[in-house]
Amino acid sequence: MSDFCAPKPTIAEGSPNVLGAWKLVSYEVVVKETAEKLYPMGDHPIGYAIFTAEPRVWFILTGDGRKPATTDQERATLLNTLVSYTGKYRLEGDKWITTVDVAWNASWVGTEQVRDFILTGDRLQVFTPWRVAPNWSEIG
Repeated sequence: MSDFCAPKPTIAEGSPNVLGAWKLVSYEVVVKETAEKLYPMGDHPIGYAIFTAEPRVWFILTGDGRKPATTDQERATLLNTLVSYTGKYRLEGDKWITTVDVAWNASWVGTEQVRDFILTGDRLQVFTPWRVAPNWSEIG
């Protein structure tokens, strides 16, 4: 689950309530087999989701404590604390579906990423279907 907040999201008349910039406030992964909660992006991840009326969405999420890399191995390791993609989205009830056209993970380009969401006031909770996460394949 990812949890975003927007103190005053920008919402155009007649547009879905997800429009605007949403700041990431938490990121947790639940292991399907054990229901264990993990925080692979750390206690204080940083990031934003931006939904436009176009409709296009951008995500950039990073783990806390990231440091500049000086070696190829360090640069590769930074990918484990990054999620970033964009594409056109459509809303279907309490789901949005993003047709990805640019992504940090090349295998996502051309796919549809489906997310359930709950919007309560200034809080947007996002739920990803069960899957093996591209960054954390060891987490089931």
